[in-house]
Amino acid sequence: MRTATVAVVPHERRQSLPSRITAPFVFLFEKVMPDPYVFAVLLTFLGVVLARVYAPNATLPSIASAWYGGIFNIFAFAFQMVIMLVAGYALAMAPPVHRLLARIAGMVSTPPGAISLTVAVSILASWLNWGLGLVTSALLAREIAKRVRLDFGWLVAAAYTGFVVSTEGLSGSIALSQATHGSVLNIVEKVTGHGVPLSETVFSRLNLIPCVLLLVSLPVIFRYLQPAEKNTVVADPDRLRKEDEQAHAKEREDTFGSMLDNAWILNLALALFGVFALTEEWSHKGFSLDLNSVIICLVLGGLLLHWRPSAYIGAVKHAARICGPLVLQYPLYGGLMGVITTTGLAGVLSKVFIKYSTAHTLPFFTYLTSMIITLFVPSGGGHWAVQGPFAVPAAVQLHSSLAGTTMAVAMGESVANMLQPFWALPILAIAGIKMRRMMGFMVVTFFVSAIVFGLSLLCLIPLQ
Repeated sequence: MRTATVAVVPHERRQSLPSRITAPFVFLFEKVMPDPYVFAVLLTFLGVVLARVYAPNATLPSIASAWYGGIFNIFAFAFQMVIMLVAGYALAMAPPVHRLLARIAGMVSTPPGAISLTVAVSILASWLNWGLGLVTSALLAREIAKRVRLDFGWLVAAAYTGFVVSTEGLSGSIALSQATHGSVLNIVEKVTGHGVPLSETVFSRLNLIPCVLLLVSLPVIFRYLQPAEKNTVVADPDRLRKEDEQAHAKEREDTFGSMLDNAWILNLALALFGVFALTEEWSHKGFSLDLNSVIICLVLGGLLLHWRPSAYIGAVKHAARICGPLVLQYPLYGGLMGVITTTGLAGVLSKVFIKYSTAHTLPFFTYLTSMIITLFVPSGGGHWAVQGPFAVPAAVQLHSSLAGTTMAVAMGESVANMLQPFWALPILAIAGIKMRRMMGFMVVTFFVSAIVFGLSLLCLIPLQ
């Protein structure tokens, strides 16, 4: 991965207080944070140690077997997540969307304005779809870096900040799975016999109010995190333009095969057939936005906006390159999930929940625990597979809000993801910058969102 070039600026600009607070964290992450793969390996062995010490009757052979089984149990869900990212990437790379992003980037000319715009677009796009949000915000950051001279780590951090509402949005796998009848991850349905509709989770005041507050506050707060000019690292705009030109290069049509590759009628026919199939599915089961329908909508949108099969194939190839690190780490996190669930470590946590929680405070304590678990299992569905089996029974026993407990897990994951590098990988790959440079800025997003979501769970939780 290529990194941005360092710029030396002759005149020193006075740092704001938030910027001075952020600077030590930027330095810390650059010096201490390992590669995300190494981070996953370290978490794996930490999970093994915790299971061996605290899990009932856990032996090294049983832990090893649980780890082995967990690796392969996550494959189906992991493929859904990767396809969603690929489809979101392809849609965002379509020429109409790319031109729109270029137009949006042209609306700003100063670093603070560029940062605020990036945060706002990132939040809106991530709420609509987490994969689309990651890709759209990264591409917008690239477009802005071509036009405005500013610290690239600060800009990419602004782009990733919007991901803090990803699990609270329309593609959040935790809420979607609880609204999907028969889903293997619909733990609420398995325990109670009924699911939780999106009207009680994604579209509830418990969720919408904090999302709106973050949409208003984070673009303003991030304006004041600009690093000192002596520490500023800017992107090479010529390199960014060259890479984009290669990504949108059109194949020649000098053979019959290449003519078929560029036959727009094939994309149109497949998209129409997909719309027909999706309509049939909804007519039989009723309209619902679950994982599968969200993926299909992204694919169909990409087919239509790219128009030619070769263009869509090119976008998918770029997405496959970006997803490489995710594919490598998913098995490790799946194995970790297997250790935590199979050894009974999740049950130990369940007893703690019931002992120290009330009907009103259970979602909040679920939220705090979710932040910790996210460090071990950053995947939304995988995380829910770990925490759901003890959070939902606890909610039923204490007569607490099932919707509130469900969203507490999602919110805790969103907040912790600001410091967990797992989901930052795609945006870093698209932007072309190293993780260590960006993560220091994310401390601010972590604390602000932790307070906002925590207050929502304490003050807006629906009572049973």
